[in-house]
Amino acid sequence: MRRHLTFTCEGTQLVATLDEAPGSTGLLLVTGGNEVRSGAWAGQAQFAAQVAAAGYPVFRFDRRGCGDSEGVNAEFRSSAPDLGAALAAFRAECPRLTRVAGMGNCDAASALMLAGGAGCDGLILSNPWTFEADAADEAPPQAVRSHYRDRLKDLGAIKRLLTGQVAIGPLLKSLLSAARPAAAPSSLAQEMAAGLEAYAGHVRFLVADRDRTGQAFAAAWGNSAPIGRCPGATHSFVEADARAWLLQQTLRALQELG
Repeated sequence: MRRHLTFTCEGTQLVATLDEAPGSTGLLLVTGGNEVRSGAWAGQAQFAAQVAAAGYPVFRFDRRGCGDSEGVNAEFRSSAPDLGAALAAFRAECPRLTRVAGMGNCDAASALMLAGGAGCDGLILSNPWTFEADAADEAPPQAVRSHYRDRLKDLGAIKRLLTGQVAIGPLLKSLLSAARPAAAPSSLAQEMAAGLEAYAGHVRFLVADRDRTGQAFAAAWGNSAPIGRCPGATHSFVEADARAWLLQQTLRALQELG
């Protein structure tokens, strides 16, 4: 059963959707960017229905200033009160809940980290956003090197290079980028790490291998925590195999949390 409801955050009315299920472990699904709670092409709504069908209730919401919610959009860095209010509303609507996992992609994952988990018992964080505003268009050198390692394994790509079908200018620019030393973690990445420093819950990091945002996060995060990688996936896991992988990883995390 799916129903819509409202709750308040610092005196402002927010709108949410609850996909009900009998389980005592639930999923707080946080929207990235300025998207509405249904996600692009209703992707989050479909994902929520799949998770609920597996027995886990799912709560989605529009943060202040987005979608159907009132207020001013202060972006992800200021969304900790929204996250806390949404979690409280989720628990109030489903009093049987004993555990809640917070899940977000891109800057929604970053928001959960900056908020120290936002009161959730576990976190599922995919492709966390670590770029500063002035570096958002730059791919990390590690990601560029990884890209060319993959291309060297592709006989078709080598053939295109040898037969002059590859533009030399952009190629040289990429090779120069790959030669740069790894940059120090951004201040945002450091803030995110600090936000999780005292977090005691279980954290599952997920990265789409073809996503620049995920690649940058993996480069900044290093070996400090295991990262699950989905081969061939892009940022929003829109590929059929990637969607199935993401659902499997999420259900596994919820099962372990419960």
